[in-house]
Formats: sequence, structure tokens, C-alpha cells
Amino acid sequence: MDHQAPASLPATAGQTTADNPWPLRLLSEKLRIHIENSPVVWVEGQLLEANVRNGHAYITLRDVDADFSFSVTIWASTMRRLESTPQVGSRVVAQVKPSFYAKTGRLSLNATDLRPVGLGELLVRLERLRQALGAEGLFSPEHKRPLPVLPNRIGLITGRDSDAEKDVLRNATLRWPSVQFKVINTAVQGVDAANQVIAALQQLDADPEIDVIVIARGGGALEDLLPFSNEDLVRAVFSAATPVVSAIGHEADRPILDDVADLRASTPTDAAKRIVPDLHEEFAGLEMARSRLDRSINNLLQREAQMLASVRERPVLANPQVMVSSRAEDLERWKQRSTDLLRHRVMRASDEINHLKNQMRALSPQQTLDRGYSVTQLEDGSIVREATQAPADSKLFIRVASGQLVAKTLESVPAGEHAN
Repeated sequence: MDHQAPASLPATAGQTTADNPWPLRLLSEKLRIHIENSPVVWVEGQLLEANVRNGHAYITLRDVDADFSFSVTIWASTMRRLESTPQVGSRVVAQVKPSFYAKTGRLSLNATDLRPVGLGELLVRLERLRQALGAEGLFSPEHKRPLPVLPNRIGLITGRDSDAEKDVLRNATLRWPSVQFKVINTAVQGVDAANQVIAALQQLDADPEIDVIVIARGGGALEDLLPFSNEDLVRAVFSAATPVVSAIGHEADRPILDDVADLRASTPTDAAKRIVPDLHEEFAGLEMARSRLDRSINNLLQREAQMLASVRERPVLANPQVMVSSRAEDLERWKQRSTDLLRHRVMRASDEINHLKNQMRALSPQQTLDRGYSVTQLEDGSIVREATQAPADSKLFIRVASGQLVAKTLESVPAGEHAN
């Protein structure tokens, strides 16, 4: 039954004072009216408790990612319409309306419908989240950090006394006996798992001795692996400065953590094999490398020895005096060649001189004289070319082929005239 506030009371909460307060029943009534006027809403959560009495169900619904819970009442009329009875631990969506019990100030939710979330719907949601995060670049290869060849210390996040923890520790130790781990045990399923794994990841990432972090869990149903597709966990792994290895479930399991991790291992055992080298394989590799190095050095020494022997067998080293004798022979050949060339040159020059001499003789006045001609000169040595140059009684010197004659001009007869 509704209670009407007395006229003397403040109309609103803001008008109340210490001298003029509201009765508690009035506040409770106003809260009930306000809350029950709120609309119907669909919510999603996980069933933690379910108590059925007299056909009514009293359940506790908890947020799937955070530590928030609410009491929900499902009346018998609604229970009869449900296709299946609510199962503790299942994920559901419920149509609820807030309800406030004024006498005790208790707030609860009344469910008018309750439906389990099917695997198909979960897969669709996960794929939608995967695509959205991928579009942001969280899965891009350029953001993947390389794992150290031999980590100093490995951080391991896994369930307490789990098979995954034993597999990682045993197989890593078998491969590299001196490997060191810092193990943080967390919940690996349920509503608290994602937050606990995030806290452990941040703790290990802040430790400067940790070189790589492994998040490991054995196989399970899709609902059990949902914490490893939590968006907050995915973003925490992306923001970590230390390389992260995802080793969740089996080969077929594919939580979103696998996509953002720097390395995805198909199983925890596979993770152990990929984070540390195998000591026996490393020794075998060293032995093989040493053998290859020995063969390379021996081959090099053999080649160099053969080259040295070949050099020693060369005539210049086998018989060093050949360097002098061969040069002496070369010098003798060049000397003979230069002598021949000089003799040939002298002979050619001699022939040229004889040729020039013959040319000079052919053109010399002596040749003309030898043919019966003579050269007449006056006393001053000038050659007589005209008769008028030697008048009568001129003393003449007549050169013949052999010797000369001295004569006097009896008569000078010019050209064209005849002597008497």
C-alpha cells in the first residue's frame, strides 16, 4: 500500500533538513516507486547459485568478466515457461526488472525470462571480438616480439598442481636442466580467471629477470576456455613488454589469446619445447660445427700446401740461376738484333750515299766535260757565255775533262756572224 507524505514534509529530498527530515518509510517508498518504474532489461551472467523452493527459483547471477553479482528471483509462473532448468555454472541471458522491498531495503531482480547462451552464439561473439581486435592491429606480425634463444628466467602462469604446469616444467627441464621458472598459480576457468591471469601477467612483466612469459592451461570445453578470450586479457598481453607464449588447450582450441601472443604453442608440452633449446641437440650441433670447421681447416691447409709445392716446383725456384741465364740469353738476343739492325741501317745509308753520289756525278760539270765539252773562264774566273765577253787578246782559261788550256782570243765573233 502506498504511503502519502504529510503536507508538512518536504516535497523533495533536496528540501529536507535536520529539523525537517523525511521518515525512513517515505524514503523507502520513493525508492521503490523510482526503481519499479525502471524498464525491463536483458542482462548476461553466470549462474553461481540456484535454490528452487515451491516452484520458485532464487539464483545468484554473476558478471562473466568482473566480480559483480546480483540476486535474481524467478517466480514459479516463469519457471514453468522455461525450456530447461537453470544449471549452476552455465552462462545465461535473463530478462529482468529491478524490485525493491521497502520494509528491509532489499534490492533484487525479478526474471521474466531466462535463456542459456548456446555454443553457437558464443562462437559468433568470440569471432566478432576477434575481428574487431584484429582490425585495431593487435594481431599484426610487426608487433610480435622474438623469444630469447636461451631465457634467463621463465614466468609461468597456470593452474595450481595442473597437468599443464607439470608438462611445462618437466619437458623444459629435460631439454635444458638449468632452466629457471617463476610460477604464479591462478584460476584458469570461471569468472575470476581473467582478472587473476592479468594480475599475474603484470607482475611477471614488471620483473626484470623474466625474459619470457608462458600462459598455460590444459584442454577443456569452450566455456572453460572463455577467460582466455577476454578482451582485457588480450589487451594486457598486447601491452606487455615481455614476450608472451600462449599454450592453451589442445591443437584444435583457439582462444583469442593465441592470436595476440608473440608465439602460439599447440599444447603446454609444445610450449616447453619452444621456449628453451634442447641441450643434447645443441651439443650435437656444436660437434657437427666443430667437425665442419676441422674439415674446412684441413682442406684449406691441403690447398695451401699444394699451392706451395707448385710454387717450389717452378723453374725459377727449382733452378734460381735460370733467372740470370735467361736474362743473359735475352740480352744476347737483343744485342745481336741491335747489331743486325745497325748493320742493316748502315748498309741502307751506304746505298743511299752511293745513289746520291751517282746523282751528283750525273749532274756535275765534270761529267759534261768528260763528254767533250769544256768551260771557258776569264782571268777573273767568270765563265764565258757569250763571245762578246772575250774580245780579241783576252786571256782565256779553258777547262777540259782532264786539265785546262790557256789561250788568247784572236777574234770575237758575235752570235749570228761568221769568222773571217
